[in-house]
Amino acid sequence: MSDGARDNGDGGNAHTDEAALSARLKRLSERLARDQAGRTSDGAGEDRAATASGYARGLRLSSELVAGVVVGAGLGLLVDHWLGIAPWGLIVFLLLGFAAGVLNVARSAYAKD
Repeated sequence: MSDGARDNGDGGNAHTDEAALSARLKRLSERLARDQAGRTSDGAGEDRAATASGYARGLRLSSELVAGVVVGAGLGLLVDHWLGIAPWGLIVFLLLGFAAGVLNVARSAYAKD
């Protein structure tokens, strides 16, 4: 029905409205493209930094767990060698090293940085 009203004599006005709408749409798309480009360059650096920070934290936590197990196994082997009670020293100290590693990971993970 609105197309019929335009044909009756509002052809010039409809053309002006469409031109104004097209101009507004073009300005809006240019503004959005500019804002998107600004966010992409800033956001990429922040995302990269957050990812690197996450990798560093994960590496630190995993190394603390592995270090606890390795130290426990080393102490267990030394106790076995000195006391001649193989493999009980290794088993006990390996479990203690694992528990110490998990405790260190939990402390580091929940500590406020």
